[in-house]
Amino acid sequence: MRAEIAAAPTGPAPVAAKSVLDITVLMGGVSLEREVSLISGQAVCGALRRMGHAVTSADISPRDTSALDRQGADLVFIALHGDFGENGQVQQLCEDRGLCYVGSDPKASLLAMDKVASKTRFRAAGLPTPDWLVLSAGQDAARRAALLGEMPLPTVLKPIDGGSSVDVIIARDPAARQAGLQCLLAKYPQVLAEAFVAGRELTMGILGEQALPPIEIKTAREFYDYFAKYHDDATQYIVDPQLPPGLRQRLQDDALKAFASLDCRDLGRVDFILTADGTPAILEINTIPGFTSHSLLPKAAAAAGIGFDELCDRLARAALERKGV
Repeated sequence: MRAEIAAAPTGPAPVAAKSVLDITVLMGGVSLEREVSLISGQAVCGALRRMGHAVTSADISPRDTSALDRQGADLVFIALHGDFGENGQVQQLCEDRGLCYVGSDPKASLLAMDKVASKTRFRAAGLPTPDWLVLSAGQDAARRAALLGEMPLPTVLKPIDGGSSVDVIIARDPAARQAGLQCLLAKYPQVLAEAFVAGRELTMGILGEQALPPIEIKTAREFYDYFAKYHDDATQYIVDPQLPPGLRQRLQDDALKAFASLDCRDLGRVDFILTADGTPAILEINTIPGFTSHSLLPKAAAAAGIGFDELCDRLARAALERKGV
């Protein structure tokens, strides 16, 4: 009986994944969320170092992008929030240099940062999101007043491309709404007016293609504002809260569908309001969630059995795998 001879493998031998990576962590930046970004970045640096990686931290800005020209780096871990870091600008700088980086690409980052663009995508994907309209400083005042009058009270007023609930106003009467609008139009060229939806505040973390356990947020403040997010120890985070049958799965499905509708990747957080009738309404997607002690993505990952250090390591390695390294 003739012996079978195995064919020799063709092509280059597979390259073993590097165990120790050289990683640049970007933090700080120029947005109103700079201080939060510095805390997030330092936490990420610590986690990656504990995982054995060589880490260089960089406080980057549009005027100083030299950190992206450092030789020998395997990848860039972006821990920036808000303008410049989360709206696709620094991602485009990485693309221009051919750098591997953690997180969504420039287009998806910009879409997620733009609440109007993202809500339009959600609606096109058949996902519920509160009604909205856009008001601008360049509109005729009478036209602006007429548009605003069509929006029921309470009305949520917010910057179109802001983060961390900075400058978000919930107006409960016409006078407060008009005053709030004038205040925001003095700072921003456009303002999003959104129908207020009462209900439970829930968020879903996304890691790769996995929806993490939901987290319910309870605050003694009017809503989950900047102070409640980063400074108020009384804010409660209930991981995997009690939900009606089937709702947990719907939240996970809707979160992944919303994530895909913007072509996001690697990580994110999808924020919901759960209405009294059990309908989850999507508010927005955060493509670079915080990595502070109060941050929700690490809490959700921990509930799924993924510790903080492993979370950061997974994200770094996922970016490398996408580039085929």
